[in-house]
Amino acid sequence: MKPAVLLRLALAGTRTDTLRVVLTALSALLAALAVFSALNVLAIPDPGAPQDAGAPLNDQYANALLREPGLHIGVVTALLLLTVPVLVLAGQCARLGAPARDRRLAAIRLAGATPRQATAVAAAETGVASLMGTCAGLVVYLVGHEALHRPDAQGRLRLPTDVLPPVPVLAVAVLGLPLLAALAAAVMLRRMTVDPLGVTRRTRPEGAPKPWPAVLIVLGVGAFFAFEMLREGYEGSGDPAFLSVLPFVLLFGGGLLAALGVVLGTGWVSHTAGRVLHRLARRPAPLLAARRLLADPWHGSRTQAALLVAVVFGSGALAVRAHFATMLEARQEVQRFYDEAAGRETTSGYGSDSFYLETMDLVDVAVTVALVIAVGGMLVAVAEAVVARRRTHAALTASGVPRAVLGRAVLWQTFAPLVPAVLLAMTVGTLMGRGYFGPEVKEFGGQAQTCDADPALCAENFEKYSRLVEVPDVVRAVPVPFGDLALQGLGVLALALAATGVGLLLLRPATSVEELRTG
Repeated sequence: MKPAVLLRLALAGTRTDTLRVVLTALSALLAALAVFSALNVLAIPDPGAPQDAGAPLNDQYANALLREPGLHIGVVTALLLLTVPVLVLAGQCARLGAPARDRRLAAIRLAGATPRQATAVAAAETGVASLMGTCAGLVVYLVGHEALHRPDAQGRLRLPTDVLPPVPVLAVAVLGLPLLAALAAAVMLRRMTVDPLGVTRRTRPEGAPKPWPAVLIVLGVGAFFAFEMLREGYEGSGDPAFLSVLPFVLLFGGGLLAALGVVLGTGWVSHTAGRVLHRLARRPAPLLAARRLLADPWHGSRTQAALLVAVVFGSGALAVRAHFATMLEARQEVQRFYDEAAGRETTSGYGSDSFYLETMDLVDVAVTVALVIAVGGMLVAVAEAVVARRRTHAALTASGVPRAVLGRAVLWQTFAPLVPAVLLAMTVGTLMGRGYFGPEVKEFGGQAQTCDADPALCAENFEKYSRLVEVPDVVRAVPVPFGDLALQGLGVLALALAATGVGLLLLRPATSVEELRTG
């Protein structure tokens, strides 16, 4: 098949196919912006390396996250983790209009295409859409890079707009993301058999899902607990290369494993929720939802994946914020001991540094963006599920089932597994944050020199009349932020309810009697 023919077949279709391509391209654009931003941070010169033309070191940035090289790896990791819910959203957008696409692939097979060529057409659609998104993302990144280059009154920059990643690296990112998307689409199609009479899928083995994803959760959370111990073990070993790679491997890899375990574990949660509903429910809507959950327990993993990933990292951010707030309180207490020993009022100094809490404000913004993106993906998934079941819904309506019952059944099917899955995601995220920083904060005291004599004598000969006062160490247990976690959980459920409500707007046209004639 010639490339021009492959491209034409990949982009052909109805308005639903066009919408799927646009949403996939938008997802690729968001992921590309996160990757380009991470590469931009990596391009910041090392203060230990020679600088061009005598340029200053990282003092040219107003944000301490950019000034301190040791914090760059954390910024890069956070930006790359932000791509996880975006990529999950891309996978959900790729499912939009799947039945119509399946019929189109079957028509291509009927025209004489081989199964491999039919798979290539479907994968090319995702790859081309992602390529358009990454190219658009590159344009947005370059324009924003130039537009945001505005030094403040001190000549400092809020963003690293004075450097750009190398051109080959940008080219690899622009071309690599669509290639990965196309390969992922081809892998997802491995269970599909496209023949001239239709598209069939080799379903999962029969039986209830197993709780084996708990192993991934344990490994992911364990990586965060292990990082601090390994770093202490290699402290002073003189191996900076190891210490620079270790955070990325453990933090990014552990976070990915934990998030994947939560998403895959939703299948077991959905099946268990379906069994409980089927046993306890007495109303038509929850009974209908229970049968759907038992028939397709992986529905929650598909529709709620991006949302759960965002909840995992949002809960971890709340645990980190609690650690920094406790550390600030401990520092303020140590400062107060020093001030009391010196006989002066407590001043704003060492104990008033709120840099880490201000940094967490930026992390909270990133988590909010991820949640909004995830809710958009959930809206797409709910709408797709309603449209995909339009014949079933139409048959139920024709047999006398009210539309209100069908709507409540969709709500039960969404929230019965979502509530325990959100609790699981918040627990995993909190354990990740507490595992990395530990359950307590310790600020070391020391000795303070004070003078109890007359102020004139102290001013005349401070050493003679002064004495040393021991300042104790301050140890504070880091509290679990139950209040913030509860607010986050309620907010996530409210957003999910809004997305589901918008998706249910398609239920009325999807239950029309004419849908019984839809192929």
